[in-house]
Amino acid sequence: MIRFAVRLSLAGGREAATRLAVIATAVALGVGMLLATLAGMNAVNAQNQRYAWLNTAVAPAAADPSVDPLWWLIREDYYHGDSIGRVEVAATGPDAPVPPGIPRLPGPGEYYVSPALGELLRTTPAAQLGDRFPGHQVGTIGRVALPSPDSLLIVIGRTPTDLEHLGAGKVTQIMDTSPSGCSRGCYVGINHDGMALVLSIVAVALLFPVLIFIGTATRLAATRREQRFAAMRLIGATPRQISVISAVESVLAAAVGAAVGFGLFLALRPGLAAIPFTGERFFTADLSLTLVDVLAVALGIPLGAVVASWLALRRVQISPLGVARRVTPKPPRAWRLIPLVAGLAELSYFIGRRPPTTNGQLTAYLSGFLLILTGLLLAGPWLTMLGARLLAGRASRPAALIAGRRLADNPKAAFRSVSGLIVALFVTSVATGIITTYVANRGEPRTDSVAATSLTKWFEPEEGGPAPTADQIPAGLATIPGVRSVTLVRANPVDTPPPLEVNGTESPAYRWWWPGIITCAELDRLAVFGSCPAGARVAAVADDLIGERAWDLTNDSYVWPAADMDPAQVDRLPIRSVVVDTTSRAAFEQARTMLINAFPTGRAPISTAEWESNSARLMVRFQQLANVVMLASLPIAGCSLAVSVAAGLSDRKRPFSMLRLTGVQLRTLRRVVALETVVPLLAVAAVATGMGFLAAHLFLRAQLGYTLLAPDGSFYLLVAGGLAASLGIVASTLPLLRRITGPETARNE
Repeated sequence: MIRFAVRLSLAGGREAATRLAVIATAVALGVGMLLATLAGMNAVNAQNQRYAWLNTAVAPAAADPSVDPLWWLIREDYYHGDSIGRVEVAATGPDAPVPPGIPRLPGPGEYYVSPALGELLRTTPAAQLGDRFPGHQVGTIGRVALPSPDSLLIVIGRTPTDLEHLGAGKVTQIMDTSPSGCSRGCYVGINHDGMALVLSIVAVALLFPVLIFIGTATRLAATRREQRFAAMRLIGATPRQISVISAVESVLAAAVGAAVGFGLFLALRPGLAAIPFTGERFFTADLSLTLVDVLAVALGIPLGAVVASWLALRRVQISPLGVARRVTPKPPRAWRLIPLVAGLAELSYFIGRRPPTTNGQLTAYLSGFLLILTGLLLAGPWLTMLGARLLAGRASRPAALIAGRRLADNPKAAFRSVSGLIVALFVTSVATGIITTYVANRGEPRTDSVAATSLTKWFEPEEGGPAPTADQIPAGLATIPGVRSVTLVRANPVDTPPPLEVNGTESPAYRWWWPGIITCAELDRLAVFGSCPAGARVAAVADDLIGERAWDLTNDSYVWPAADMDPAQVDRLPIRSVVVDTTSRAAFEQARTMLINAFPTGRAPISTAEWESNSARLMVRFQQLANVVMLASLPIAGCSLAVSVAAGLSDRKRPFSMLRLTGVQLRTLRRVVALETVVPLLAVAAVATGMGFLAAHLFLRAQLGYTLLAPDGSFYLLVAGGLAASLGIVASTLPLLRRITGPETARNE
């Protein structure tokens, strides 16, 4: 029976070959995307594991008592907004532990750098970067210690006395536990659970349209296959034999598709490694597959194809005579809207009632999103039926009437071919709405904003040691070409936060504590950092002179609250911070280098823009992933539509031929087919996008108190381009009408 099934599959003419090719293509896309997702999760784990050694400060004591302690200090530096990991070490004996990636510990005046940082040091003036690192380079950090090819890392050798003064601690072993499994306060690494959740959502959004494509391809020429299998049943074939024939057809196509999918993944792997969705690129080797991954995909995909084939032919299994008895399916009911309404109600409920814990928030919001998505998938046929009835009721031409009646008769089948769009457009719309609003409110400031051009060095009381005096601030700061001002912000001695004006009225509910203080004369001289209230002589300010104003950088007339203090007393207060405003990136980095060398303890000088851009940059990368979902899903949905149209034409070629013989023009039939495709496609796109934006708005109101902001034009262009590509794919099937609706097809058989 298997040999007969293979022969029937391969020698079934052009129709069978086309069906096998389409199914194989669909399976190849699914396998390629599934492998990319699995490899992406493995790459996150591999990258996170190479972050482990950077958390050595919290490593437990070594079991071997003979190990010499190692002085260890890790700090974060910046250059042009990119983070630099700065590790400083000093051995107390010959048996001190050595970090991975270097052959030995660097001595005082020596350092090892990552390849990316080494290239940066060679191409950047020393005053802007190299002068921050004492000594000279003695080697390169190996890949085993680099999370990414773009990682900027340096391991500097110091004396024990130097590091003790800098606040370093002693360790006896290098941390080798992944940050995901570290329970001792690891702070360097990736939130693996959050990234796995994002990748899982991306995988579902990508795979769902592919599964719809596979299911649609399995139904290609379903009527002819059902009739053929029914005839076999009538001459004595058993249900088991029919199942074997159907399974062999599916397994052949799935096996070919799986092999092509593996090849597609291997070909695209270098390009996938270059996508920095964790913030940094992967090494190509990180995108690896385990034996379990390979076996699960290689065996699971063909098995899934067999199940899909069996479900598609379940009517033949019941009764071979039932194939010829075709009745109009029952219309979908309005109860399908219940999950959709429940999801919207759940997100609305949490506005003003945000759960206090992260787990509570994840449960509340994710369940709401899933209910809405499930509701869209369930309500799709009902909404399609409403649209079809509206189209038929207002039809003024035969094409619209025929298309509307046909859609209304079987809205489930019409919706099935476009349901893959629901997940893609809903996920993309939610992500775009949330990210656009978040970045607009909390994102990276403009490059010409004072939050981006000014640099702040803090002197935190909790870091220990007295604050510097004015004569300890490097005099050379003011002489750097491109430095506009050097400002000393003093510590505010008042411990009661002043009221903040909200919409022109003083509200005690909004009270902020500004830890700095500055005279109004100095603030007026600076001009770009805001102003004092009328009549005030001293203002309470943020220690970076920016504060929450970074969230609304269009507000250039920011007014700080007044401080009840004599201006003559301000200069006698301790220095809280030094703020340097610049007009060029070169001056900015040179000032940072000078401040790091003058004050090596505590946090490195940084701009508010760099601080805010860390979260914004990750959000923008999530937006890029959402765009990938949309750009990949829309053409796949177009392919599903094209296969569905081709299958429908094949099943209806005799009725269409009869219509042509009665005088119906070919262009009318093409309009019928086009309307049957365009109406569900555009309706689904509009509803899914609208629901996505509504869900995003409810989440933003509940979690952050923000109002949804409309995405920029690029989002709408992407959606329009994807829909146009889908419609173009569908249009490529319309020429089939002329070939399959000739007079010879209308003959009695």
